[in-house]
Amino acid sequence: MLTRRRALASVLSSPVIVPGLAAAQAQWPEKPVRVIVPWPPGGSTDVLTRLYCEQLQAKTGQSFLIENRPGAGGNIGTDALAKAHPDGYSMGPVTVGGWTINPYLYARMPYSPDRELQPISMHWSLPNVLVVSTAHCPATNLAQFVEWARGRQGGVSYGSPGVGTTAHLSGSYLCQRLALDGQHVPFRGAAQITPAMLAGDLTFALDNLASYIPIIQEGRMRALGVSSAERWSTLPDVPTLSESGVANFQVESWCAFAFPANVPAPIVQRASALMQEIGRDPNVQARVLRAGAKALGSTPEAVWERVRAERPTWQEMVRISGARME
Repeated sequence: MLTRRRALASVLSSPVIVPGLAAAQAQWPEKPVRVIVPWPPGGSTDVLTRLYCEQLQAKTGQSFLIENRPGAGGNIGTDALAKAHPDGYSMGPVTVGGWTINPYLYARMPYSPDRELQPISMHWSLPNVLVVSTAHCPATNLAQFVEWARGRQGGVSYGSPGVGTTAHLSGSYLCQRLALDGQHVPFRGAAQITPAMLAGDLTFALDNLASYIPIIQEGRMRALGVSSAERWSTLPDVPTLSESGVANFQVESWCAFAFPANVPAPIVQRASALMQEIGRDPNVQARVLRAGAKALGSTPEAVWERVRAERPTWQEMVRISGARME
């Protein structure tokens, strides 16, 4: 009798799956979706988010409404997403910083990526590119740059869009790997880094490729290497940093869409399938590539795999940089 009672209690306490509810969730979205972008309008994350949202709207017939919530290295907007109601009608792009860097960079995090975010799909990735001013640096490859940099009195300086960004951490890491005396100079973004380099006030940047393709093509800056595992398709003559002698130097900026944690699984599956379909579209791939990135789509599990695989590397890069944010 006791065994039968326990069995009955177990059945009664198990979650009940309502077929009609699951079907309704699988038809997501049935109303407009708020898309929280943790970065300002006009940046690469904002632009590429709008491109995907345009495609999501076309496929679903519902509006995807962009809400920019910048600040604190993406923490403000990502925290707003993490704390949103988990009904599937708040989503947003979370960049590599939000998933893997900020937990080691900030003394206090307002959200936990592991407990409060539900990945949907990978969104995009792009390498950082080592660029120098053509007018102020004679080097045409990494070996020449290292020789030139080591001969400079006072060392070299490198710019980034801020403390703890991939540009800051990869610049610091490169200097450590190449035994260069490097001084980090934070700016608000590439729009401020570029004139400083062209004026000769800044030695180099190892920053997001998307921000520098036009000026590289103009010839005013020279690309000496990309930080990806393979050469970038639009810069086929530029070697990877690993090819140039910095073994296993692979650093990419990337982004994955997310919901708040506890969104029903059928909605997550539906959204992920749509994102993967968009990422496979040749027209979308071409448009993202023109913006300087690679279009991606993946399962939620693949996002977690990348996050966990990269965290030790970013933790070490934060340590090397000495960066710390309150």
